[in-house]
Amino acid sequence: MVIYQNISLKPYNTFGLEASASEFVECNTIEEVQVLCATFNLSERPLLILGGGSNILLTQDFKGMVVKINLKGIAKVKEDEEHVWLKSNSGELWHNFVMHCVEAGLGGVENLSLIPGYIGAAPMQNIGAYGVEVKDTVEEVIAVEINSGKLVTFSNEACEFAYRESVFKHKHKGKYIIVSVTFKLKKNPTINAQYGAIKEVLQQKGILEPSIKDISDAVIAIRQSKLPDPKVLGNSGSFFKNPEIPTEHYNQLKINYPEIPGYVSGAELIKVPAGWLIEQCGYKGKVVGNTGAHKQQALVLVNYGEATGYEIYRLAMEIQNSVRDKFGILIVPEVNII
Repeated sequence: MVIYQNISLKPYNTFGLEASASEFVECNTIEEVQVLCATFNLSERPLLILGGGSNILLTQDFKGMVVKINLKGIAKVKEDEEHVWLKSNSGELWHNFVMHCVEAGLGGVENLSLIPGYIGAAPMQNIGAYGVEVKDTVEEVIAVEINSGKLVTFSNEACEFAYRESVFKHKHKGKYIIVSVTFKLKKNPTINAQYGAIKEVLQQKGILEPSIKDISDAVIAIRQSKLPDPKVLGNSGSFFKNPEIPTEHYNQLKINYPEIPGYVSGAELIKVPAGWLIEQCGYKGKVVGNTGAHKQQALVLVNYGEATGYEIYRLAMEIQNSVRDKFGILIVPEVNII
């Protein structure tokens, strides 16, 4: 384990933004994470835990330590007649884990295919797509306490999952480094094909009784048709969360915007697609300097080659203000702004 000085973070963020870290270290084992925490007083300096770099916007150089988590490995913990529990270390690519499950015939995460990032970020962000959230399958999360270097286990309940939220983003922000996640998966999967786009793809293929592989293939096809490949065009996927607004507010908006989409999200709450709101404000496909909102999906902000993080941040705030002025809705970034 070597600590490097003044390292470029461009290869480590999917926006492809140039920024440097004062200190940079890669951890390949849980023991290295523990030693790092116990030895270097990480709580006393700015700290950035980095997985795949797919959910961050670097607006400046990072004057602190960046810890790159490279912990690999997927193993079966136990099984019964209905379920298999798989434990994955946090440095595994999320999509690789999903493919591992699909190939083994284990259901629960197939709707989350092709989401970028690593396993460690999945419970932190409570990633979700097409009617499924990762909280539905997480059994437990093991993390290293930064102050002590000790291992701490969090049950699903202790993670306090909410929409794109968990205890690791708020109450315990900056206190733990996730090193592994255990998932409870179904041997006889319940197919979730209710999302409209998935239904359309299955109908086009003439699939009446889809398998989890069919669902995964459909989701991959949808995402590839809408979302740019970060290796080709820098981006971090969906930049904003889909806002939840009171039903009364939604009904008022529907008078002037009868086509506004919305989905019941809870008691007296409607979730409105942020991409639709942004598109109505004229940003879909709009280029602003070296950045812009993608032509296929307004929710995705992109780097056209020479953008700075601050340039993308300014566009994000401009879009946020435009949506608030037009609809009275505050859309909040899903991406972590550094």
